[in-house]
Amino acid sequence: MVSKTIACRLLDTKKIAYTLHEYEWDENNLDAKHVAHLVGMPYEQVFKTLVLKGDKTGIIMTCIPANSQLNMKALASISGNKKVEMVPVKDIQSLTGYIRGGVSPLGVKKRYPLYVDKSASAYDTISISAGKRGVQIFLSGTDLIQATEAKTGDLT
Repeated sequence: MVSKTIACRLLDTKKIAYTLHEYEWDENNLDAKHVAHLVGMPYEQVFKTLVLKGDKTGIIMTCIPANSQLNMKALASISGNKKVEMVPVKDIQSLTGYIRGGVSPLGVKKRYPLYVDKSASAYDTISISAGKRGVQIFLSGTDLIQATEAKTGDLT
């Protein structure tokens, strides 16, 4: 039995249903598509969490399907920025409290604006990182959006 992460405890306090799924992770293959394969879920239902910096707003986060590329212009527009750029990997842990391959949109050290691809709300079950490599949270896309108070948009 896997121990609950901060992300899990946050869902518990909000009384949101979820399940935990463990998988064997590999330092050299932290790609969300690989995770989708390991947890047996279609790519479009596994959401990767990315950390970016906007020129006007500072740090923001986004969740997009594993099989997609982020549309930086769309994210900049929805987040009120002229441009956004990925945060260097070395800065992710100090900003979020999580390490690459284990960044969850839930339970982040400091609350940043979150933007979730609108496709999430179409699924009864999506997968996000539980905040620890090798553990995924399965929950409804609508519940993720509600729990994080995320804004949604066409981000891919």
